[in-house]
Amino acid sequence: MTEKVRYALENGVAIITMADPATMNAAGLDMVIGLDAAFKKAAGEARAVILTGEGRGFCSGANLSGGGMSGRGTGEMDAGAALESHYNPFVTFLRDLPIPFVTAVNGAAAGVGCSFALMGDLIVAGESAYFLQAFRRIGLVPDGGSTYLLPRMIGRARAMEMMLLGEKVPAAKALEWGMVNRVVPDGELLATAKALATELANGPKSLAMIRKIAWDSLDHHWKDQLQQERIIQRDAGRTADFAEGVTAFLQKRPAQFKGA
Repeated sequence: MTEKVRYALENGVAIITMADPATMNAAGLDMVIGLDAAFKKAAGEARAVILTGEGRGFCSGANLSGGGMSGRGTGEMDAGAALESHYNPFVTFLRDLPIPFVTAVNGAAAGVGCSFALMGDLIVAGESAYFLQAFRRIGLVPDGGSTYLLPRMIGRARAMEMMLLGEKVPAAKALEWGMVNRVVPDGELLATAKALATELANGPKSLAMIRKIAWDSLDHHWKDQLQQERIIQRDAGRTADFAEGVTAFLQKRPAQFKGA
């Protein structure tokens, strides 16, 4: 991909690694461009994808030492321009991925890095991981979709606490609050994520449909969601994987899904 993003494909699982440990994988524009390319590659050839970070941090947030910061504090700077051009399209692509997505969170997931971590369908955190909405410390507002995700994941009160106070939420508390699915010893993080992603990669095509209707439910009214279920159930029932699943059930054997 790029020197800051590594890509590997193992048994149908794409493993995407943010690889700039000197900055704790700060998400500058170059990193986001590399991630966007890697996820698009994964969407075309993998059946599940993992995102993780190299070194002692998952992602420390946007790279404030990079360019584009001239004019700050003068009324001339547009701190939202890069969101519109790069970050927002990227997180929207993650939301609409056609394959299941696992995040393996090691160390700090701060700022927009917190948003990247929380975009996973399954979120696995190492014991040393923590989540941080650091924007108040630099006079900005949360971005990368975190103002959308956090209230829906942990409730308004806890989301406000994270965003207004800017305190670290350790992995154990994140599990208690419902922000993550698993907390494991740091040394077992990637292996656990790979096991989960492999399970997803071996699943039916309907897993992609499940993630779609689950994301859509965050915005739909009751009647709209029921209609969405009806339409997607029709589509799922027309897949080869459904036929295989029923046949395997009747023959009392494990199904051999092909993702088709």
